[in-house]
Parts: sequence; structure tokens; C-alpha cells
Amino acid sequence: MPGCVSHSAPRVTFLPPPSEKTVVGPGDIFTMQIVTEKDLPAEYQVASDGTVDLPYVQTVQVAGLEPQEIARVVRQKLIDDKILTNPIVVVQVKEYHSRTVILLGQLAKPGSFVLTPGLTLMQAISMAGGLNQIANDDNVTLTRKLNAKETKTVTISVDAITEGKAPDVPLQAGDRIYVHERLF
Repeated sequence: MPGCVSHSAPRVTFLPPPSEKTVVGPGDIFTMQIVTEKDLPAEYQVASDGTVDLPYVQTVQVAGLEPQEIARVVRQKLIDDKILTNPIVVVQVKEYHSRTVILLGQLAKPGSFVLTPGLTLMQAISMAGGLNQIANDDNVTLTRKLNAKETKTVTISVDAITEGKAPDVPLQAGDRIYVHERLF
């Protein structure tokens, strides 16, 4: 049988769209500006326990908060502690290290990778060095956490994506991708 070619139909992937939560977690780096205070440090990293030490207000629990929520908490502490009367606090996330995707199985460099905005399955596979020689590019599973109690696993054909027969899959933090081994 010369030239074994796969002619499988692309699988339809019924997966909810990725959630776009921008909450911070351990390892994330954010910038904070208190508009009237020019001499304060600008960059902060969330500790492994989800806290960050900030000027004037000391240790603040920030894990699980959106950037604007961090700004509100810091603003309120500055007012409550009578440090500033009407501060303007601006917080922006610089790097998300707590938001990762995990790629396992038949890849050149499997592991955990930081999720960047708009990351897709094909980009993540590329970050992992691509598929290895025994990878089954027609049998890749993606498991996504839907909520605290529920996950959904789908099988994806990378072959169909590369051939343009199926769309690439946008990823979200916590996605687990497993590339199965080809059967010989």
C-alpha cells in the first residue's frame, strides 16, 4: 500500500469558548501607580500565597482579583488608613505566570506553558516543539474545566486544522492537551 494517507473527516469540536478571566494569581506581575506618589516602586509580583506587599498598606491578598478590583482595594485601604484622601490607583497586569496550559504526550518538549492572550492549540503545540515522530496527529485530546465541578474533553484532529478543514482551537488557562501515540 504505497503512501498511507489519512482521509478522515474533520471532527466537529463542541467546546465552550475560552473564558477571558483576567484575575491574578501566584507568580503574576503587575504594575501599580498611585497618581500623586511618583517615588513608589511600579512593579509587583504576587507571592505563592496570593499576597503582595505594597507601600503604605503592607500585605494585601490579591489572588483571584481582577486588576480593577486590586486598585479598588488599595484605594480603600489608603483612605481607611488616612494615608491619602482621594487617591487614584491604576493597576495593569504585565505578565500572567499563573495562567498556564499543559501539553503532554507525543511532543518534542511537553510541559506547562504560560497562556498568552489569543493562544491557540496550534501555537501551543509549536511552543512545545511540535509533534514528535510517533504522534497521532488525528488524536489529540483537550480537557477544559467548565466550572468547579465539571470538565469537558474533546478529541481534535491537528491534521484537519493544518489542512484547513477545521478551525484552530482557542485555549484558556488550565486547558490540558494530550497528544496520543500513533498505532503502528
